Amino acid sequence: MSTPRRRLAAALAVILPGVLLAGCASPPAPPPPAQATPPGPALNTSLDTTAGTWAAVVMGGSAAQDNAFWQLFIRPADSTRWTLVTPPGTADNGGLILAGNSGSGLVTGFRPSQDLTFSPLIQTSNGGQAWSSLNPLDAALASTPDALAVQPGTGQLLALLADGAAEQAPSSGTTWSTLASQYTVAATAPGRRCGLQALTAASYTPAGIPMLAGTCARPGTAGIFTAANQTWQAAGPALPAALARQDITVYRLTRTAQGITALLQAGTGAGASLLAAWSPDGSHWTLSPPLPLHGAAPASASFGPGTTAAVITTAHRGQTIEAGSTWQPLPPLPSGTATLAPGPGGAADALAVDRGTLTVWQHTTGSTTWEKTQVINVPIPYGSSS
Repeated sequence: MSTPRRRLAAALAVILPGVLLAGCASPPAPPPPAQATPPGPALNTSLDTTAGTWAAVVMGGSAAQDNAFWQLFIRPADSTRWTLVTPPGTADNGGLILAGNSGSGLVTGFRPSQDLTFSPLIQTSNGGQAWSSLNPLDAALASTPDALAVQPGTGQLLALLADGAAEQAPSSGTTWSTLASQYTVAATAPGRRCGLQALTAASYTPAGIPMLAGTCARPGTAGIFTAANQTWQAAGPALPAALARQDITVYRLTRTAQGITALLQAGTGAGASLLAAWSPDGSHWTLSPPLPLHGAAPASASFGPGTTAAVITTAHRGQTIEAGSTWQPLPPLPSGTATLAPGPGGAADALAVDRGTLTVWQHTTGSTTWEKTQVINVPIPYGSSS
């Protein structure tokens, strides 16, 4: 991004102690162009880190009436209770993007909304007890759950933008530089073999190598790429012969304590299915069996401790899986379930939203019902934009 644009972003940001408060001192600029990405899981999600399990859900009311407010919760590693830890002072109507950092850290990106034309970045190093602002990203983060990543060890940042570009910055976020774009990756030999149409996720391997993922026009090809020698190389899993004629979209790609976890959709329409994939290093993969979608689509996808994962489909059905096992259907989800927080052995918490109330329902292994375990009332500033 150019220096003048960064100065404009800085002029629009009012720094308060420990947090970033976004405001506007001039007429709003036109919204940034959106990348033509296929529909995928919403930003409602959960992520497991050393600090515990984080969950981001939208609460309040209609986004069209500016009453949609994104909230962040954590279930600490030594607790079964969830706590509200939404960073204060920043407009969060556009959505929250979560990226796990080392130890108890988390970096949260705020997607632009209304008069906000850039993406504030805020971090915590103590499980959400206190937050501090990083320099803002002078662009719009893509509307995908894995649009932001933190390099293990160094804290370097990787962001996927709404216009299809991928940018990197040091841990402070002071200077962003373009790493790649949908078009530069598509122009490489692996990109041409994939027929890359859009980028959908950004991450780092456990060794700190940048990764990008997307949707391929060539059937049977998983579009996952790692940076190597000033170019990009194919790093996705080899898919079974039964999927050789299916279009493949990588919806999720994120780093966990066990390595890299991905979520792929094979095919479209009534014949589409989902696959989870796990890699300890970003190149050697274990694939799950396909999960038939029966005409539905993924609505939310989450990753828990170990190699656990959970999805909610647009048919309002939940499934969990762990590497080496098969998909396990959950009992009918509680009304308003926005996302799942998976646990070992098929256990899960369902986070259900009703305007300003979050209700936590727990499913234990072998149970056929959900047990209500917690209710959190969240103060929602209806009619406000922050």
